[in-house]
Amino acid sequence: MKALLFLVCLSAFANEQPVTLQQAVGMALQQNPDIALARLNEQYASLGIRVAQDPFHPKVFVGSGLAYTTGFPMSIEGSAPSVLQGRAVSSIYNMPQRYGIAVARENARGATLDVSTKREEVALRTAMLYLDAERLQQGAKLARKQIETMEQVLSGIRARIQEGRELPIEKMKGELKIAQARQRAEAFETDLRYTEESLAVVIGLSADDRAIPAEEERTFKLLPETEDSAVESALESSKEIRRIESSILAKGFEIKSNQARKLPTIDLVAQYALLAKYNHYEDYFRSFQRHNGELGVSVTVPVYAGSAAKAMAAQGTVEVQRLRLEAVNTRNRITLETRKAHQDVARAQRASEVAGLDLGVAREQVNMLVAQMQEGRVTIRQVEEARLQESEKWLALYDSRYQLERAKLNLLKHTGSLLAALK
Repeated sequence: MKALLFLVCLSAFANEQPVTLQQAVGMALQQNPDIALARLNEQYASLGIRVAQDPFHPKVFVGSGLAYTTGFPMSIEGSAPSVLQGRAVSSIYNMPQRYGIAVARENARGATLDVSTKREEVALRTAMLYLDAERLQQGAKLARKQIETMEQVLSGIRARIQEGRELPIEKMKGELKIAQARQRAEAFETDLRYTEESLAVVIGLSADDRAIPAEEERTFKLLPETEDSAVESALESSKEIRRIESSILAKGFEIKSNQARKLPTIDLVAQYALLAKYNHYEDYFRSFQRHNGELGVSVTVPVYAGSAAKAMAAQGTVEVQRLRLEAVNTRNRITLETRKAHQDVARAQRASEVAGLDLGVAREQVNMLVAQMQEGRVTIRQVEEARLQESEKWLALYDSRYQLERAKLNLLKHTGSLLAALK
């Protein structure tokens, strides 16, 4: 009891926020730090497209090349000394860079898929924590009821011991059961607190807060009816397979980029220079003008580009083969896991039905014993012990429903319908 009182006092300093499952998932999708990090990676990859496109965007440079000259006018870094000079450059044919843009676009698409994958992972983790908290809530409530029932039984045992109708050892057994029940209740309370705090962190709250599951009636829709339809949906919606396919395309563009290094590149170049008279150009050249311009193309033809490009293209080919094998393995794994997830739902459904029938028998047993007690045929102790068994059956029913909902969420995650089902 002291531990329970301590937890109650400690919870007074925490912000307890009741949430439904739908609200918890919605908050997690908006505020979860893992999703925020994935979105930053997506933004980073998207900016990589602009970086790859940069050579094809004109770049203009303006400056000055002032210098004092004596004798024959010389150049500074290939340009005549000038008061003002400007230069514009833009690539118009550069196939390696063109393929580099395609690689950047595939990387950005893969980053977008990563965000979708992370959203589904966070939604599933949130839902699972929510179900854990609900189950612990119900367990703690039943454990407290069991303690009350056991204390009533123990009170009757003590009265019968005083009357000489019960052995003292029965009192010790009753006290042991109560101690075990309190230990169980304390374990439920401790685990419940940790789970509610974990749920709060997942949905974007502080670790000092607690997200409390609210009582609600819910059903999960969009569940596939057959294993084959589940597998088909899983393969069609798999972000993992699409991510591998995107990586294969990116590697293909990288191979083409390396192979294109033997092709020429063409850049558009424009230059302007304002020359000064004091540089003595008029003394050495027949004609001199201060304003000078140039517009043309710069063509670079690789005569021998080395062996690195060919080796990198070969590496890319090997990587593509590896990714294709990984795609086959991934499809097989998803198929097996989806079939098992569908079977787990059916198995959990049957277990829940059996637990419901078992509870029905226990409740009927309690009703029968109550009627017999009123007739004086059984004692109140037998009735209370039957009620304890009934509470255990209730706990088993809650656990079976919990396992069923977990199995359904897992199947929805595999088929790509989890977010739609939780809206």
